[in-house]
Amino acid sequence: MINRILAVSATELRISRRNLWVLTASMIMTLFALALTFAGAAPTGALGVDLLTVSVASMTTLSVYLAPLLALMMAFDAIAGDVERGGLALMLTYPVSRGELLIGKFLAHLGTLAFAMTTGFGIAGIAAALSGGAGIESIVALIRLIGTSVLLGGAFLALGYMVSALAGSAAGAAGLAAGLWLIFVVLYDLSLLGAIVYDDGGFFTRSVFPWLLALNPADAFRLWNVAAAEGVALATGMTGAANALPAWVAPASLILWPPLALALARGAFGRVEP
Repeated sequence: MINRILAVSATELRISRRNLWVLTASMIMTLFALALTFAGAAPTGALGVDLLTVSVASMTTLSVYLAPLLALMMAFDAIAGDVERGGLALMLTYPVSRGELLIGKFLAHLGTLAFAMTTGFGIAGIAAALSGGAGIESIVALIRLIGTSVLLGGAFLALGYMVSALAGSAAGAAGLAAGLWLIFVVLYDLSLLGAIVYDDGGFFTRSVFPWLLALNPADAFRLWNVAAAEGVALATGMTGAANALPAWVAPASLILWPPLALALARGAFGRVEP
């Protein structure tokens, strides 16, 4: 089984390289991370933190938006596109199950995302450390940011496979993926903000709101990074929401999302006719 999964993964990696996904994702992450790093250099004196700490806070916000988007762009065509091109029917003639095929694709795409995150955030982090200094806590925060960004991307990769399997075409999958990104990254937080305004500091704001934040993988990612580093919390202003939850909640949510979403994707994939 492992050999079949690795074979599928190697094939997908070659496709990603041929389609320039590895290069494109790495360049996007590097350029945006560098731009935010040096654009955020001004507040370091006022906050009393080094440039790398402020850079990690800025890159955390960047990753909330960009990691899900890149993941969905890689994943929306993974099943629907194979069906349209006839590739799925060909693959299923080989001794490989749908679960093995899905896991192989997931590992290849996750590796591409991990390379892009490590390259982009690593280069920006080194540039920030050389320009404005770095402490042990900020270096640990950068490493944590890279790891949690990969987890966040993994969750949205699996969600992308799910919508790719549910859609009748690659074009439909692209529309569903865009809607999924909009709901999880934008509309979810806007709806919670509206509820907070309506609640006016009541029970919902104090007790329910932090848990609802942790249910969303994008917000769980942000809470984990904020709660784990005081400097990042200071720079992002999310200290209150992070401190309202037990320390294990956000990490548990983000770690559980990729396998749960992958299970949903496997269920949807099982209904696809090649």
